[in-house]
Amino acid sequence: MTNRPTLESISTKQSRIAKLAKDMPEAAIRSLSHHMDLPWLREAFKQTRKDGAPGIDGQTAEAYALDLEANLERLLGQSKSGSYRAPPVRRVHIPKGRGKTRPIGIPTFEDKVLQRAVVMLLQPLYEEDFYDFSYGFRPGRSAHDALEALYEGIDSMSGGWVLDVDIQSFFDSLDHDKMRDLLRQRVVDGVVVRLIGKWLRAGVLEGGVVRRSELGTPQGGVISPLLANIYLHEVLDTWWVKEALPRLSGRAFLVRYADDFVMVFSDKRDALRVQEVLPKRFGRFGLTLHPDKTRLLHFERPPRDGDGPRPGTFDFLGFTHYWGRSRRGNQALKRKTAKGRFARALSRLSEWMKRARHRPVVRQAAVLRSKLRGHYQYYGIRGNSKAIAAFHYQGLRLWRKWLSRRSQRAKMKQDTFYNKLLVHHPMPPPRLPARHLRRQVRLANL
Repeated sequence: MTNRPTLESISTKQSRIAKLAKDMPEAAIRSLSHHMDLPWLREAFKQTRKDGAPGIDGQTAEAYALDLEANLERLLGQSKSGSYRAPPVRRVHIPKGRGKTRPIGIPTFEDKVLQRAVVMLLQPLYEEDFYDFSYGFRPGRSAHDALEALYEGIDSMSGGWVLDVDIQSFFDSLDHDKMRDLLRQRVVDGVVVRLIGKWLRAGVLEGGVVRRSELGTPQGGVISPLLANIYLHEVLDTWWVKEALPRLSGRAFLVRYADDFVMVFSDKRDALRVQEVLPKRFGRFGLTLHPDKTRLLHFERPPRDGDGPRPGTFDFLGFTHYWGRSRRGNQALKRKTAKGRFARALSRLSEWMKRARHRPVVRQAAVLRSKLRGHYQYYGIRGNSKAIAAFHYQGLRLWRKWLSRRSQRAKMKQDTFYNKLLVHHPMPPPRLPARHLRRQVRLANL
């Protein structure tokens, strides 16, 4: 009973922020941080993941919660007075595939809570500004929504010319000074601006050395995706709507998920003009387009008889998009798991199995079921049944391989052991999630 009024109060405050942003679309908002009080921080604590790795102070969520009220009161006072010191993030490297690694940052738990509180202030404001074709890290907008928007847009145009763009090291290249300038166009609240400045300057701890830079977003924190969206909203989205689209002669649309985006044009001349201007536009904000991964390709629907050059393919959000035959023999837009994503997912699965092979089989089976369901949940879209079936087969084959290495006896009686094991611990079959099945039924009834 005590939590409900708090949640309603926070929701009301966020609605007020959203209304203020809607009523003042061109103005810089001066008063935001007064909404951030103790109940606000309690809600931020609730929304912060508790199972993440600790930051440089080693403090876990459980330890922080032991004296929660005192910790939150201290945090609130420091954030409002300006005495809060943003700690550096702890950098670790995780496998990326093909022997490469990807650096990620781990903030302290308390820093995550405060970042979440500031996101709760800024999100309702910027949701009034962001465009509908922006999907990444926004409430109620998933990667599947972006994929569906791209699918429907290409299908309605029967394809065209696709400009597949890759921003080189975007999260490491974001210019702090330009970020502050863009932020002040909409927010001039001293507490909020000061906190974001501290996070930008906090630096990274790696190998016992703290490194600071004038480039990049706070790694690993929940504030980072929002800052990235604010940056690209000005660099790309606003430019696209106000400057690029009015100058095009044909149809065109853009779909962006965080720093990953594609543009589709009906007219090749429009595509070439944008391709020429885009590097200059991004260069003004300190960003570079990857020369090898940014490309323009012909992607029109092939004629039914199959004559003419075969259109190219492109990847977006882990899926390869291509033209193929439908069940009725028509040329239709198809999507399948990208080869790199498929190989990476199997590699990670194999690495986990290698580490966990001596754990009890019951625990292994439970985790494997969860990992398979997670894969089906994301990659189980229309037309991708072969790829998720292949992942199911290869995943079970890998499990059999690592189980056979538990002992010599397991090797000798591998077939018998494994068949009985699957009877006692059945794995989820590869199938489309409920959301795609519901949509197929809805389309069939139209």
